Amino acid sequence: MRKNLKIMEYNAVFTSEDGGGFSVSVPELSGCFSQGDTFEEAQKNIKEAIELYLEPEFNKAPVYSVDPRNQFMAPIKVTFAI
Repeated sequence: MRKNLKIMEYNAVFTSEDGGGFSVSVPELSGCFSQGDTFEEAQKNIKEAIELYLEPEFNKAPVYSVDPRNQFMAPIKVTFAI
C-alpha cells in the first residue's frame, strides 16, 4: 500500500548558544525543539524532530499548518512601569 506524501514547510528559529552550537525551535509546532553543535547539525536535527512531531503516534493533537508565505514579522512597542 502506497502512502500519500505531503510536503510541509515550517519556519525554524536558530539561536547561537554562548557555549557554542545552536538551539532551534519551530514556533508553529508547540514543544518542537532541537539543537546541534553546528548549524548544519541543528538543521538536520530539527528536520528529524519535525518529522517525529508530525507522526500520528507521537502527536495526538491536530497539526494546524500556517503557510509561511502568509507570515511576517513586525516590531511591537510596549510601555511598562519600572
